[in-house]
Amino acid sequence: MSSNDDSENSARSQLVGSDIDSLYGVIDKDKVYGLNLTVPEDAKAVVKPWDEREDTTLFAESNVDDQLILHIPFTQNVRVKSILVKLGTGDVTPRRLQIYANHPTIVDFAEAEAITPQLDLSLLAEAGVTEYPLRIAAFASINTLSLFFSESSGGDASRIYYVGFKGDTRAPRKEANTKMVVPAENAAQSRILDRVMEKAGAKQTTAR
Repeated sequence: MSSNDDSENSARSQLVGSDIDSLYGVIDKDKVYGLNLTVPEDAKAVVKPWDEREDTTLFAESNVDDQLILHIPFTQNVRVKSILVKLGTGDVTPRRLQIYANHPTIVDFAEAEAITPQLDLSLLAEAGVTEYPLRIAAFASINTLSLFFSESSGGDASRIYYVGFKGDTRAPRKEANTKMVVPAENAAQSRILDRVMEKAGAKQTTAR
């Protein structure tokens, strides 16, 4: 292998990165599904672990034309920083991806024409996994994503091998008025302390 090949592979490796911030573990895989697929269950097949991202034995392919939609829910709210895809090559490479966020059910083809996506991407015709950074402000609190792939090179079918995401989970905020639970054995001491504090407060004067 030439030094140029080594440099190209190194650059791609740096672009795709590692699985440290992969959101694979919080995808609700049992509820992933798609529209206009030759095999409906294949929607789940493209949601793969990080170490299987380059696998080409499992894929999802569109049915009657080159449009397909994948609906991917998460088990908790997440902040999505980037999307990673591995596409079919040649005539089955989709060149457009529209991303719709936080729709409780899948965005169908009629809705996709009527509503504005959070992001409209032009996809590269790359053989490997390609990472596309997202606007974090637009994807800061996400519970579902619908991915609309279209405009394949050949115009007849689109094929997807892998879809992944990078980001982090959004921990729920604690309520400001959450009451502190006092253990039973300390409850009596707590009441005594409260009375002492009340007496001390009564003796204080207000500075003007």
